[in-house]
Order: sequence, then C-alpha cells, then structure tokens
Amino acid sequence: MSKLWAKLTGYIINRTFAGLDKSGNRYFTRIEEIDGIVKEKRWVVFKGEQEPTSVPVEWICWLNGQRKKAPTPEEMADLEARREQVKLNVAILKEEEEKERKAKEAIKRTLGKGTGPDLKSFIQQFPNASKGTVKFVL
Repeated sequence: MSKLWAKLTGYIINRTFAGLDKSGNRYFTRIEEIDGIVKEKRWVVFKGEQEPTSVPVEWICWLNGQRKKAPTPEEMADLEARREQVKLNVAILKEEEEKERKAKEAIKRTLGKGTGPDLKSFIQQFPNASKGTVKFVL
C-alpha cells in the first residue's frame, strides 16, 4: 500500500507545469527513472470534457516528443495570427476564383452556339467564292 501511495503522490508532487493553451488545457511533465533509464513523461489535463481535438498542433508535437521545448504563449499567439492570415488569404482567393468562374460563364453565354461564326458567313467574305468560280493562280 505504501508503494501505491508513493506512486500516486509522485504523480502530483513530482510534476512540472509546462503550459496552458487557449482552451484552458494544462500540460505537465515529469522525469522518472525506470530500470535505470531516465524518461520524461508528458501529459495533458483537459479543462472540462476530454476532447483530444481541442489540443493545438504545437502541443500535440510536444506531447509526442517531436518538440523538446513546450510552446510559449508568444509563439502560440504568433501562430494563431498566422493561421488567421491564412484563412483571410484563402477567403480572398476563393472570391477571386468565383469572379473568374462567373466571368467565364458570362463569356460562354454570350458566345453561345448560335452567335458564333459559321461557314456561310465565312465564304461570303470572299466575292469570287460566292459566285461558284474559284481561280487558282500558280
């Protein structure tokens, strides 16, 4: 029982606060030695319901060990601003593409099948061809 109690209190006492995200999730780390190997354990304590999709990508990378240092609040703010700018750029590009699509559709409507040049009008441009006599000059 004392080993279990020591392990439980170790989870609480030996943890180090790593950071907080905008959703209110808290991130912790703990160094522990298992069989002579020192390992760092990282975890998240969710605010409210456990929703893994609420964890930002930067924190996911840190939890998985792809990052050595936890993201700072300044870094998170910069990345959020960059994401917002990308969203605005995407909206602008979609709007431009929609305008181009509408312009192409308008051109197709004005150049419909009946209004384009036909063979009869092309032949009438040449006076000799309309009389039925064609002269070849060599």
